[in-house]
Amino acid sequence: MNIRTRFAPSPTGLLHIGGARTALYAWAWARKHGGSFVLRIEDTDLERSTQASVNAILDSMKWLGLDWNEGPFFQMQRLERYQAVAEQLIAAGHAYRCWMTREELDALRKQQLDSGLKPRYDGRWRPERAKALGLVPPAHRPPVIRFRTPEQGSVGWQDLVKGPIAFPNAELDDLVLLRADGVPTYNFGVVVDDLDMAITHVIRGDDHVNNTPRQIHIFRALQAALPEFAHVPMILGADGERLSKRHGAVSVTQYRDQGFLPEALINCLARLGWSHGDAEMFPVGDFVQWFDFAHVSRSAAQFDPAKAHWLNQQYIKRADDARLAALVEPLLQGTQALGPAGGPPLHKVLALLKARADSIPQLAQEAMLFYARQEPARVEVAAEVGAALAALAEKLKATAWDRAAINGVLKEVVKASGLKMPQVLTPLRAVVTGREQTPSIDAVLELLGRETVLARLERQIRGA
Repeated sequence: MNIRTRFAPSPTGLLHIGGARTALYAWAWARKHGGSFVLRIEDTDLERSTQASVNAILDSMKWLGLDWNEGPFFQMQRLERYQAVAEQLIAAGHAYRCWMTREELDALRKQQLDSGLKPRYDGRWRPERAKALGLVPPAHRPPVIRFRTPEQGSVGWQDLVKGPIAFPNAELDDLVLLRADGVPTYNFGVVVDDLDMAITHVIRGDDHVNNTPRQIHIFRALQAALPEFAHVPMILGADGERLSKRHGAVSVTQYRDQGFLPEALINCLARLGWSHGDAEMFPVGDFVQWFDFAHVSRSAAQFDPAKAHWLNQQYIKRADDARLAALVEPLLQGTQALGPAGGPPLHKVLALLKARADSIPQLAQEAMLFYARQEPARVEVAAEVGAALAALAEKLKATAWDRAAINGVLKEVVKASGLKMPQVLTPLRAVVTGREQTPSIDAVLELLGRETVLARLERQIRGA
């Protein structure tokens, strides 16, 4: 079988974590089997769909590395096709035109609720019922097209994640296929698209389980083979409630702008409802190789922002220094920093700092240590500490300027002073960097350079 999967977002907003996880699973299944991954934009919500949302979705997919083989296809460019298939269903007796107004439908549903019944369309415009009721199609009102849902038996499928699922047909009414303006409803557009695009595996969130029986009926009415269905679990916040804006960032672009690496977010998404033994960190290639539906959980997954930041930290720690420099430099240039041109090579600075940062902006903030303009300042220290700093300055003038040599001088001066390491190194950090906490001070001094370090020590010694 030529495996073909698809991702079909609605362009009514940004690409959220849940949608990105669905896209990842569909992409991985296609890549694992050497198949095709199709991108389809379901833009039939005319009031809320925007080009800005389309652009945001495409940008997010590209940033994550979820490349598609075909598309993007747009449903609003396929209206003639949906009309043709609807007419085909009418001709075969599986669909019919319905002239029921919104007001009539609302009144019917109110009557049903008042009687303790489930609100549903009553099928009054099925041709045989309309004839019995003496209903005459009004000439002035365009009809919708409804599907003739079987009224007996049940419909079911073997879900790749959830196992066997079945619905009694009596629970399903005659759904609208085409609205009066010719725009397809979700369930109809999805089936026509999946059929035309030869989709073999429909991978989506389990909030679509209730749509699946309706879609199966349409597939069967069209005498088409069913795709495999895999409904993956919803994503909850750390508090067990459905993931939403109150949990913080929920879109891919927010995580990108917060300084996540795409591979870190991909790793995080992969683990939302799927596992491979006790593997926590893995490259996307391994995920593609390992991914299967047997290890996708049936229960909801919890998104832990703290875990996401931990993963990002691990990926930053392992990232190529030159790549990190390309991400950090624009952030430095946008501040009052001197920028890399006014300090040590940025990639060397980031090699020292990256183990301490869990985001690119944090890495840039740490790098300011080496590039920010420093105002003259003096640190109040005890006399013996001042003497130690003066001795250190003298020895640093003559020592080789590398980390090992600097470390040796630091140890020598501290030992000679009779003080403890923190008593000298803490004020040294404050004098040279303006901070009491830094990475290893010998590495910091090496990167700052002899001229800068000695100038700042001399300023302290002179009491400026």
